Amino acid sequence: MGRISKSIWRSLLEKFKESVLSVLPVSLIVLALALTPWVRLSSHELTVFIIATILLILGISLFNLGADLAMTPMGQYIGEGLTKSRRIGVLLGVSLLMGVLITVAEPDLSVLSEQVSAVMNAKLLIYTVGAGVGLLLLFGVYKIILHLELPSILMFLYMMIFCGVALLLQAGRGSMLALSFDSGGVTTGPITVPFIMALGVGIAMTIGGRNASENSFGLIALCSVGPILAVLVLSIMSSGSLEYSVPDYSMDGILDEGLGMVFLDKMIDVGQSLLLILGVFFILQFVMLKLPWNKLLQVLIGAAYTFIGLVIFLAAVEMAYMPIGYKIGASLGEAHPVLIAVFAFIIGNVVVLAEPAVHVLNNQVEEVTGGEVSRRQMMIALSLGVGVSIGLSVLRVYFGFSVLYYLVPGYLVSLALSFFVPKLYTAIAFDSGGVASGPLTSSFILPMVIGTCMSMQGESAVMDFAFGVVAMVAMTPLITIQSLGFKSVLSVRRRKKVAMRRILEASDDQIIYFQ
Repeated sequence: MGRISKSIWRSLLEKFKESVLSVLPVSLIVLALALTPWVRLSSHELTVFIIATILLILGISLFNLGADLAMTPMGQYIGEGLTKSRRIGVLLGVSLLMGVLITVAEPDLSVLSEQVSAVMNAKLLIYTVGAGVGLLLLFGVYKIILHLELPSILMFLYMMIFCGVALLLQAGRGSMLALSFDSGGVTTGPITVPFIMALGVGIAMTIGGRNASENSFGLIALCSVGPILAVLVLSIMSSGSLEYSVPDYSMDGILDEGLGMVFLDKMIDVGQSLLLILGVFFILQFVMLKLPWNKLLQVLIGAAYTFIGLVIFLAAVEMAYMPIGYKIGASLGEAHPVLIAVFAFIIGNVVVLAEPAVHVLNNQVEEVTGGEVSRRQMMIALSLGVGVSIGLSVLRVYFGFSVLYYLVPGYLVSLALSFFVPKLYTAIAFDSGGVASGPLTSSFILPMVIGTCMSMQGESAVMDFAFGVVAMVAMTPLITIQSLGFKSVLSVRRRKKVAMRRILEASDDQIIYFQ
């Protein structure tokens, strides 16, 4: 027990160092901006922001440790155990159930649903998205079992999405378009990602085969598509007013009576998520997994760290990063459109560093690919992709055009690239898109773009032009990471050409003949 304790403390210290390096760039940029004449933050707002930043660092540290100890092992144990039992029906049923339960209680989705409750019932949106994730997770597990190719499946699903978009526009409910795509981005949050990725790895590695590593990716990509299709269908079938009203982003009284309520709400939300996952896990443990006590103890300790870390993280984001993001967007939007576009690109490059699930993805990618795709390569590709997406989103707000002008060409390019790059890169890229759009995107970037839209276009334009930024954050990493794969293909071809040219140009004296 003492050895476990020392190991956990060492790991926590490493996670803390990583979290400081992740969060500091975002916080320092915001504090530097507060010193300029464009953004005026009161002493109260600065105090709350600094406290929230400290909490954010602590929360990410604890969460990442908990993910390593509990969320990832649980997914692997369930995937391996049910696959080895050869009870495919049970595996598919558990996948459907877990997909629905985890998503319904995903904090990211709650944040988005609260911000659009004026135009759509929050609970209805959450359950619709949960059903979409559950069905596509079931289909994703079936894909792994049958070794189906991901690019062709994604091509079919995105063609269905574009058909749904056409029907939505024909029904005269185009304002729901951006929300539908945003729903796909927020579902793959800090609780969902570690579990689902590990589930895929556990199933793929147990089944084995020549392409086991490649086959283990793709579940996140499919789980991001399900909500888009589900919300498109819901939007087509629904009726009623689409008048949007901006939520209250005020920070007044947050250090007095408001702070306790924020923590209590997050404890309830996160507690529901973890209890659902742990409940299903322990039922499977007693029925068929039969894991030893030391592994169960590790899962319980990890779940406690995950709970505490995620509560602290989400509370910090809501108490400061959401209102500060809104104020920055509104202030810079009034100052100059070019200024907010430049800031959006810069903040996009660093905000992905503070997304908890991104670190889980990068570690798993490096481990599964044996270092072929390193954490550093992944982080650079994700940072550039997110930076470009947020910068382009702000320009869209200024010029006032549909998000389809970005999404349609973007997805066509990424789907076309899937035929030219190694399938492993395609699977990683589509998984990365869902992971990049985490809690800070929905709780900091989205309010920032809403604030920008309020100052440039007014409240009535928010549904059309502000929403869609989460979808953009989920799309651009597809292109940047597949570009890594395309570059690797070109490098291999170039090396082969150089080697062949040297052989052809070699003189007889340079050639050694073996008798």
